[in-house]
Amino acid sequence: MKMKIIEVSSDTNIGGAGKCLLTLLKNFDYDKFDVKVILPKNSLLKPHIEELNVPVIEADGIADKSLDKGAIGELKQIFKEEKPDLVHTHASMSARIAARAAGAKIVYTRHSVFPPSKKISKGIGKAINGAVNNYLADGIIAVAEAAKENLTDTGVSDKKITVILNGVDGLTPASALKKEKIKHDFGVKSGEKVIAIIARLNEVKGHEYFIDAADTLLKDGIKAKFFIAGTGDREEILKAKIKELGREKEIIMTGFITNVDELLNITDVQVNASFGTEATSLALLEGMSLGVPAVVSDFGGNPGVIKDGENGFVVPKQNAAAIAEKIKELLSDKKLYGRLSAGSREIFEKTFTAEAMTRQTEDLYIKTIKGGN
Repeated sequence: MKMKIIEVSSDTNIGGAGKCLLTLLKNFDYDKFDVKVILPKNSLLKPHIEELNVPVIEADGIADKSLDKGAIGELKQIFKEEKPDLVHTHASMSARIAARAAGAKIVYTRHSVFPPSKKISKGIGKAINGAVNNYLADGIIAVAEAAKENLTDTGVSDKKITVILNGVDGLTPASALKKEKIKHDFGVKSGEKVIAIIARLNEVKGHEYFIDAADTLLKDGIKAKFFIAGTGDREEILKAKIKELGREKEIIMTGFITNVDELLNITDVQVNASFGTEATSLALLEGMSLGVPAVVSDFGGNPGVIKDGENGFVVPKQNAAAIAEKIKELLSDKKLYGRLSAGSREIFEKTFTAEAMTRQTEDLYIKTIKGGN
């Protein structure tokens, strides 16, 4: 008999957690698992999930929030009717409370990494947070070692935590002819290198340091286009900074783009400059699948993805000079670049495929349902 799983996401937009959920749904062994998904009404995830022929149940009160007292009763009723063997939540405390009340096994995923508040990492606050989260989970997935540390620092038992690194479906390499067309479409001239940062435009993602590094490299005579792909609350601030530097032609903000695969296919070096929240960047993984080396900050899950000197470089966070130095080193040494490019593909295939992530998640489901956690 198939094991009945309900995935719960509170996301109305498609962020990193939503992409991970979609990857799982694309790769589950449906001979073993019967899967349904609970979403808030009008979630952008819904059509993508329905394309996979996975049933969607819409619920009130869970949109973009972890806890809503009004949603608990509705979710509890859904779980009692559906009778799942296991509920896997992605940032929904309401669903965890409801699942426990309905008697289902519970797994939840910690998708983010950020310094925990002192309120829940010290004294009585830590004890209460740990007790609540330990009670409301039979198993916990941390998407990076740094995410596991966040959890244990706030009182969560390490015995409940399994580190399962994010995985993605590798991107398809474009032909040489296709790459030339993509470069033309993005305004990249012959002989110019492409450096990209793909992340939401929030302060802690470090775009200012990327811009400063780009300015340094351009002053050093590096011929390149620097792309900032994403949207967020720092958009106007970043545009103003680029304008102040007089770099509008070389540092290009693309906004939200659906053709990230095309940008990555022409990218020579990818950058991640996060300093406040970062687990396992899916953009880094997609770039690695194409052999794109990266220069990343030493924050959060970045060092778990980029191995210094193997598939890129890890530099101190909030350090534009270090980012510029390592990009220049990569672009100036063909032998080094070739070695790190090959390392990117090798590490991706060994560790970060969608297949690897999904099979490990399925194993945790089975272990939890059978009482191993």
